[in-house]
Amino acid sequence: MAGEKRDVLLIGTRKPVLVNGLEPKVNLHYLLEAKDQDAFIKDVGPKIGAIALAYTHNKVDGDFMSHFPKLEQISSFGVGYDHVDAKWAGAHGIVVTNTPDVLNEEVADTALGLLLCTVREFPQSDRYVRAGKWPQAQYPLTKATLRDRTVGMVGMGRIGKAIAKRLEAFGVPVVYHARNPQDVAYKYYPKLIDMARDVDTLMIIVPGGAATLNLINADVLKALGPRGIVINMARGSVVDEPALIEALKNRTIYSAGLDVFAKEPEVPKELLEMDHIVLLPHLGSSTEVTRAAMDQLVVDNILAWASGKPPLTPVPETPYPPKREGR
Repeated sequence: MAGEKRDVLLIGTRKPVLVNGLEPKVNLHYLLEAKDQDAFIKDVGPKIGAIALAYTHNKVDGDFMSHFPKLEQISSFGVGYDHVDAKWAGAHGIVVTNTPDVLNEEVADTALGLLLCTVREFPQSDRYVRAGKWPQAQYPLTKATLRDRTVGMVGMGRIGKAIAKRLEAFGVPVVYHARNPQDVAYKYYPKLIDMARDVDTLMIIVPGGAATLNLINADVLKALGPRGIVINMARGSVVDEPALIEALKNRTIYSAGLDVFAKEPEVPKELLEMDHIVLLPHLGSSTEVTRAAMDQLVVDNILAWASGKPPLTPVPETPYPPKREGR
């Protein structure tokens, strides 16, 4: 019926931008507020046409999506969407969207901050002052500096380019490894292991998922060497966490700055006990301004769908217009 509101499932909390943007335009159903989520899905599933996904602890796989026979679009919060089986969605006529671009600069800022903190030990020196140690002795000179480093970018997408631009401004040489060469001036390495041998700092900013699982393994860390620093702004799954812990314990590499972990929010005890590394609670894009912009893009993708318009930011696995074969 013309003008009738369409039904949307929100997997996430009642974030103001999402609620204020969607409730006036669609019938919004709240999964996380249901006491019995299975019964709730059975009840509302047959009429849900789109999902606003702003809570990544839910794995949206084929089994989950099959509960929604009329599902046409999933609008996912964040650039990474490895929590959604986009290949299955694309094969079943479901468009998946994410929220690129609006967070590029924020994440790039965080990446440089994490790199500086790791190289120059800023968090450790802050703790030194707070512990009242400065009157007794000056904080020791740090062994590492950006001045003699080369950063190997693992990934050269939108955020990778923004990080590389900042590194250039710092006077730090940049090279990169990616699945394919990009239209950039930096040297390209087809093989990650070769790049690891030639640099002393890895900046990781690639998608998660099966294709990048444990991409940074023991061999890569050994190739990086004793001056090596690993900065992970991607997904915890991209780094072989036990291998990283061993490399840090044995000083196979010098240090690490980690914004992501394999089983967030749990962080291995071995990492927590190391004082020569820097750990952040996955806050790459965590400012009110940027998160609101990401929420708004979730809303805009849903409203485009509700009004019969093309999605704004579909992911490569789910091109538009979709084919709804096999459903």
